[in-house]
Amino acid sequence: MDTSYPREDEPPRKRGSPPAAPPPRDHLVWAIFNTLYMNFCCLGFVALAFAVKARDRKVSGDVEAARHFSSKARCYNALATAGSVVLPLLLVALVVTGVIHLSKLAQESVGFFTYQLSGSGDEDQ
Repeated sequence: MDTSYPREDEPPRKRGSPPAAPPPRDHLVWAIFNTLYMNFCCLGFVALAFAVKARDRKVSGDVEAARHFSSKARCYNALATAGSVVLPLLLVALVVTGVIHLSKLAQESVGFFTYQLSGSGDEDQ
């Protein structure tokens, strides 16, 4: 056995293609949350449908279709979340401004009616 040549301690590295891109996210948990808790105009349900399609395509190996459906699920989830957060805040703001306006109107009416009542009593004498 000839041992005169130098041996390599490390095995030769494989020269292949670079590592593949990670599979797309399906946003399924976010879609389930939007469907159950914040279902604004059924956008949560639509997001859930696209998230399930994205997961099915990812499992079957069609990465491009999975990426497409994942993008749609993300958009519908964002719309459902934004609508479900913005609309209650807008409703609270409208109620607060309405209460403030009505309280000012009530104070002005009380002042008007007390003036009329006290003014009509003075004219009779």
